[in-house]
Amino acid sequence: MSRRALAGVAGAAAATVVAGRAFAQQPPAAPPAAPPRPATPPSTITTPPREFGPNAPPNVYFTDPDVLTVDPSFDGLRQPNAPIQRLWTGALWSEGPAWNAQGRYLVWSDIPNNRQLRWIEDNGRVSTFRSPSNNSNGNTFDFQGRQLSCEHLTRRVVRYELDGSATVLADSFQGKKLNSPNDVVAHPDGSYWFTDPPYGGQLYEGTPDVAGGPSNPDGKINPRLGQPPGIGTVAKRELPTNCYRIDPSGRIDLVVTEEQVPDPNGLCFSPDYKTLYVASTGKGPGDTGAGGKGEVYSFTVGTDNKVSNRKLFSDFMIDGIKCGPDGLRCDVFGNVWVSSNAGRNVGYSGVTVWSPEGKLLGRIRLPEICGNVCFGGPKRNRLFMAASQSLYALYVGVQGAGPG
Repeated sequence: MSRRALAGVAGAAAATVVAGRAFAQQPPAAPPAAPPRPATPPSTITTPPREFGPNAPPNVYFTDPDVLTVDPSFDGLRQPNAPIQRLWTGALWSEGPAWNAQGRYLVWSDIPNNRQLRWIEDNGRVSTFRSPSNNSNGNTFDFQGRQLSCEHLTRRVVRYELDGSATVLADSFQGKKLNSPNDVVAHPDGSYWFTDPPYGGQLYEGTPDVAGGPSNPDGKINPRLGQPPGIGTVAKRELPTNCYRIDPSGRIDLVVTEEQVPDPNGLCFSPDYKTLYVASTGKGPGDTGAGGKGEVYSFTVGTDNKVSNRKLFSDFMIDGIKCGPDGLRCDVFGNVWVSSNAGRNVGYSGVTVWSPEGKLLGRIRLPEICGNVCFGGPKRNRLFMAASQSLYALYVGVQGAGPG
């Protein structure tokens, strides 16, 4: 064999060895790829957080990520595949939602803008319902379909009659001017029960006292600025922060004192009207005491319309976070749905839901502080939530109790 042929054979053998070594050093084949994991729906605590508006992308994969079950019994109260929806935004401080069943619309207050707004179910349109509203706060409808409103500016409770006129139901107690009625509920016996804290005694939501009054002690604030004639000239805080009952005869009775519930705010009855729930919120303008601590108390309502058996329903501490209550409503099973103000604790503002015994059942997380709630819709199975600048809604698996 020639030298050239011998070199060729040797080279081919060497190449075969190198190729074999190279093949032997290749990594083993990768295992088959795992199936993709389902996407996690966005929530108020994801980054970036979800969108809630009418044109937001889909965010519900069977259950809304911001409707949280704490106790398994809550699963029977929530509605699968129902998203939290922001119906409208553009207020300064939303409060007092109330559902008109005959008209199929929701009315609520935008307190600093001195107006009431109306959301109509058939087309989702929002319009100004009443302006000025005298800085109204809480609203409801009674058993005859008449709207009741608590007015901060005029420090009174009014009823809008079916013929279009308005009746002043309460503006004083024992000759002394009310503070700033906050929330009101109707009773089947024809009476109305309301709270009277001092929160309207400030520039943003009403008008301060005249000079020397508790919310204007040095007189440097002019309560007449920007007001109609007669407003801000004589009114000043004269009463403790109490709860009252307006009898069908027109008589006004004291039912819950400031010592029992300081700074009373939202209130509601149980479905059988044998229990009254009252929220006690923070210190208000002109308070000389400690003020409320963000709690809800329950009372037994007697046949004589007197309350007894005061109990702390909840202190609203959840996971170490203070979820301050404000407005509240009961469903037909007696569960209490309470708006939540957790400040900057993202994921804890919205709504908390409690059993009649005071056990936390579930939570609804909103991206804004919630001031008040009500049940509505034709079947009364839609929870409306007035939250800061916006109005939210969520279909639930239960009906609300009572009108309004």
